[in-house]
Amino acid sequence: MSNLTQLCDVALRAIRPFGFCRSFTSRILTTPPTLTPPSASSLFKFSAPRYFNYSTTASRLPKSLFTMASSNEYSLLCLENPLLDIQAVGDKALLDKYGLKDNDAILAEETHMGLYEDLLNNYDAKLIAGGAAQNTARGAQYILPANSVVYLGGVGDDKYAAILQDAVKQAGLRVEYRVDPKVPTGKCGVIITGHNRSLCTDLGAANHYDLEHLKRDDIWALVKSAQYYYVGGYHFTVCPPAIMALGEEAAANNKTFVVNVSAPFIAEFFKDPLDASSPFWDVVICNETEAGAYAKSHGLASETDITAIAKHLANLPKKNSQRPRTAVITQGTEPTIVAVQGQDDVKQFPVHAISKDQINDTNGAGDAFAGGFVAGLVQGKSLEESVDMGQWLARLSIQELGPSYPFPKQTYTASN
Repeated sequence: MSNLTQLCDVALRAIRPFGFCRSFTSRILTTPPTLTPPSASSLFKFSAPRYFNYSTTASRLPKSLFTMASSNEYSLLCLENPLLDIQAVGDKALLDKYGLKDNDAILAEETHMGLYEDLLNNYDAKLIAGGAAQNTARGAQYILPANSVVYLGGVGDDKYAAILQDAVKQAGLRVEYRVDPKVPTGKCGVIITGHNRSLCTDLGAANHYDLEHLKRDDIWALVKSAQYYYVGGYHFTVCPPAIMALGEEAAANNKTFVVNVSAPFIAEFFKDPLDASSPFWDVVICNETEAGAYAKSHGLASETDITAIAKHLANLPKKNSQRPRTAVITQGTEPTIVAVQGQDDVKQFPVHAISKDQINDTNGAGDAFAGGFVAGLVQGKSLEESVDMGQWLARLSIQELGPSYPFPKQTYTASN
């Protein structure tokens, strides 16, 4: 395989971090999209950044992880790759206009660049502050008190960034974006036709986040103040040094460091930076497909024994010995699996499913689960209640269009 072919293959596998959300149940309800590779010329752009901030106003799991609720403002800090999702119901004519398929996922090329304005100007488009960890951050802030969550990532200096600012403002999420004056804001055009979704993603400035922004005095002050860090796995394709800096800060100060594997290709093609961060994991989250990919890339005995994979993840070497690691593996509508470092038994939490006619869109439900679960951590909830909060928020999300949460806000109530 040539270097260019390898590059295109890796880039193709990497489109999900920038254009798509993690689905909690879509593997059951939809067929997987096919992928069309980008041109090599669209993969790399470099420029000097500036910066912009926008602020809006019981179990056996160790008590040190779940019973120390934080009282600080912005106690949860999230890092990953922001996108503006532009979603609209379309038809075959719109798909044909841009050479798209009705159940597809591609990186945008020049011929697709008019799609985003087309959706904004000529369709009833819904604008969502997207990107997997930004969906999770919005979900956590949905549950937590005001001024609890801050999110970091990279955007451009353009109208799409301004729209994104408005979207996060409505969600009550504080963001501290690294703004690049030359690279446009990442965006994902989503054309909905029946139960199909055609996603066309312009990666943009999300791919250019750097350690310099994280270590800037005002941003690092937020890092120092936060007690919980959540990193989406897609960021392993962007700036592993920033992930390591958060992990080291967490371990040195007994803070909680949460990593979501996010996609199978992270475990397969970004194995080295993922493994380098693993000693810092206090909580690791993935779904069963990602768990299988991890097992394959790490030579575990089985790619389908989810309980064994969870125990393996939980018992990896750990830097901070003051708290054992917890591994959480979701399985769509099957029970959520949780293993704790040093414990032989593995817990299973049944999913409280809703009827199929209540489901509107499963896109981003996995992000919602993570948001509810991490909100439970921040509030000092038990393991059982934190998992239940994740499942509750995922149920709300799949009844909305796209990775969204209902308004007026609903208040969490425990499942029966």
